[in-house]
Amino acid sequence: MPEIIQTNPKILGGQPVIKGTRIPVARIVALIVHGYKIKDFKKDYPYLDITKKDLKDIFKYYSNKIA
Repeated sequence: MPEIIQTNPKILGGQPVIKGTRIPVARIVALIVHGYKIKDFKKDYPYLDITKKDLKDIFKYYSNKIA
C-alpha cells in the first residue's frame, strides 16, 4: 500500500483514505477520472499536500484493488 493511503476501521469504516484525512481514495480517483489536475486539488483541498507521484500511486492502488 502506498504511504499516502491508510486504512483504519475507526475511519470511514476501514475504507482506504488519504493519510491524515477522511478523504476516501475512491473520491480522489473519481476526481482524477473527471480530469482533476494537481492545481485543482491544491485549490479545492488546500490542506492536502499531494504530488503527481501520489496521484499515480493512488490510481494504481485503486486499479489493482478493483481488478
